[in-house]
Amino acid sequence: MSHNDKSESGENNKSQRRRGNRRLNNKKNNRNKQNSQQKQHVYGVVDLGTNNCRLLVAVPQHGGFRVIDSFSRIVRLGEGLKEEKRISDHATERTVSALKVCMDKMRRRGVTRMWNVATQACREAENGDHFVKTIEEKVKIKLDIIDPQEEARLAVMGCKALLDTDYNRGIVFDIGGGSTEIIWIEFNEKRVPQIIDWISIPLGVVNLSEEYGTEKVLPAEHYEEMKERVKEHIEPFEKKHNVSEHINSNKVQLMGTSGTVTTLTSMHLNQAVYDRNEVDGAWMKSKDLVGLCNDLAKLDYKERLALNNIGNDRAELVVAGCAIFDAIIDVWPIEDCRVADRGIREGMLHHLMDEQRRINKANRRRRSRKRYYLKRKNKDKKEQVSDD
Repeated sequence: MSHNDKSESGENNKSQRRRGNRRLNNKKNNRNKQNSQQKQHVYGVVDLGTNNCRLLVAVPQHGGFRVIDSFSRIVRLGEGLKEEKRISDHATERTVSALKVCMDKMRRRGVTRMWNVATQACREAENGDHFVKTIEEKVKIKLDIIDPQEEARLAVMGCKALLDTDYNRGIVFDIGGGSTEIIWIEFNEKRVPQIIDWISIPLGVVNLSEEYGTEKVLPAEHYEEMKERVKEHIEPFEKKHNVSEHINSNKVQLMGTSGTVTTLTSMHLNQAVYDRNEVDGAWMKSKDLVGLCNDLAKLDYKERLALNNIGNDRAELVVAGCAIFDAIIDVWPIEDCRVADRGIREGMLHHLMDEQRRINKANRRRRSRKRYYLKRKNKDKKEQVSDD
């Protein structure tokens, strides 16, 4: 064989080895990628409130998460609850139907970690536990009835990314269907929000609307009566913590996480179609939102429904929400209000992902210790053989 032939043969062998190495590396990378994808959990959370059933499905991303599916349906779980003290059969049927959609979506998305909670309606209903068992039998989904303290914690966790750390303290409120949560927070040295105290007011948009009516124009004295009832719960909380003193020092941020404030904000922004990107995180003047509240309270149901970007259900319930918001501003006249189109569901996702990160960290530590002791054991064996 000539020198050139040997050279070409050598080059061919090298080229084949390189191609072989590339194939091995590609296979290895594909395996690693598959393993990484297999290890990544898909998270699903359901928040069953007094009025709505809401779902979020998400995957972790850069310390947060990316939503890959969602669902929301009005189920009116708390309909008639004030009078009957129990969740009705019709409300149960509506909820079963909505939760079946949630479960189908979670199955299709391959959810591996799930948390489903129920709030005020189930807490209040005499048949709350029976309702949960019925749901588990018919939908194969487990619901946790969480207490108001846990609800407050999740609400803060859900909107903490929007809290402005330039403030020392904050009031976060969530106007729900059957209750209103008000949370008093402060920022620690690391500027992480900590809950100082909270109250759960047993007044929300559903139970107040059922009591005062929704079809006709609400008499001004009834609107004021709703406000006063809400303030009766807030004022002792104000006295306990002297919140007004902090407000006067311009150290308190106000944040609303409810459908009431997102609807008012969308209306103030003249949105023809609701745009979450504009609403979520918006800073609004409280007086502008209160002005809208007073205008809406003077309209009947049909007139409210004719307005831009206010759906059938929201047109029915918004006046009660306005009275609650108006009462909060009466007690705490903070100039600006930050609006969050996020809340309990986002808090639930953060909770699950934080929990999984802790589990992963503990597992890594365990594997590391195991490798260390195996190395020590092998080293001791070798030294023993050497001595022999």
